[in-house]
Amino acid sequence: MNRRSFTQKTFAFSALSLAGIASTATLRPNKKKIRPARLKKGDTIGLITPGSFIPDDALEKAIKNIESLGFQAKMGKHIRAERGFTAGTDQQRLEDLHRMFSDPQVQAVWCARGGYGCGRLLPMIDYQLIKKHPKVLIGYSDITALLQAIYIKTGLIGFHGPVGASELTDYTRSQFQAVLMNPSTTYSIPIASENQANENATFQTQILCPGTASGPLAGGNLSLLASMAGTSFALDATDKIVFLEDIGEKPYRIDRMLTQLRQSANLHKAKAIALGIFADCEADPDARSLSLMDTLKDRLYDLKIPVIYGLSFGHIDHMCTLPIGVPARLDTTSKTLTLEEAAVV
Repeated sequence: MNRRSFTQKTFAFSALSLAGIASTATLRPNKKKIRPARLKKGDTIGLITPGSFIPDDALEKAIKNIESLGFQAKMGKHIRAERGFTAGTDQQRLEDLHRMFSDPQVQAVWCARGGYGCGRLLPMIDYQLIKKHPKVLIGYSDITALLQAIYIKTGLIGFHGPVGASELTDYTRSQFQAVLMNPSTTYSIPIASENQANENATFQTQILCPGTASGPLAGGNLSLLASMAGTSFALDATDKIVFLEDIGEKPYRIDRMLTQLRQSANLHKAKAIALGIFADCEADPDARSLSLMDTLKDRLYDLKIPVIYGLSFGHIDHMCTLPIGVPARLDTTSKTLTLEEAAVV
């Protein structure tokens, strides 16, 4: 696709969205999963900022992370753009997303950071283009919006894992490689020993409701999933292993967002719920509030499905990589989440 026609197409999608006629957003949910090609050393990774602006030092770190894994980095045309709290205009960020998926030299799309802004793009995304050129898409936090929408509209498995500028600890690196580079038919994701050793109560694993269950993985950042309720991109937890995490949200806000998912996402029909580490989500010492853990128990225990807190994902250094849509098994006794199929081919 040449630059002129691509630009014209991008602005056409923007115009349709503004007019409330964004045809791509009304695509029916895709029930057939698409597994992208596994990554291998030497691959070119497209680096984009679909949410917030990324400062120079974080961008440099993202490039070094990509190279340290044996890949080559290719930066989006507008990766240094800035417009208020977002990394450029919606059209610029959308153009970089589309270009990376359509570029035959790029094997994966890695979001350099999260922040805010991905949700604005969802009605304008060319889902048919992405379905035609399936690739690995990686990120977390605000990237939840892209992972959720693209999976629903195309069936493409996306990866809730580190952003480009994350701290690639030994655990984070090994989990990334195990899922995206050296997949096995089944893989049990261990809890990071560094998280288990952390004395902060927020990092301690707790079983809220015991049991085992199997189902496809769905979820991501709680705030983002709550914000998508009522849209054509909303989470449907029916028969899923739902994984949730968040950062910097007080218990009453966690309560509100879980209540929203209970009322909009069929949370009561989920097979199980896996909670990551909710960093900085405790109430202030003098606040009239339930604790984080009491809030989670209050909103989830009565669902009478397996629920465990403290698995190694979230806004933390030592994080695993979770593939959206892949069948998994949660066992609260062994505190394991096992992927029952390879996520890449």
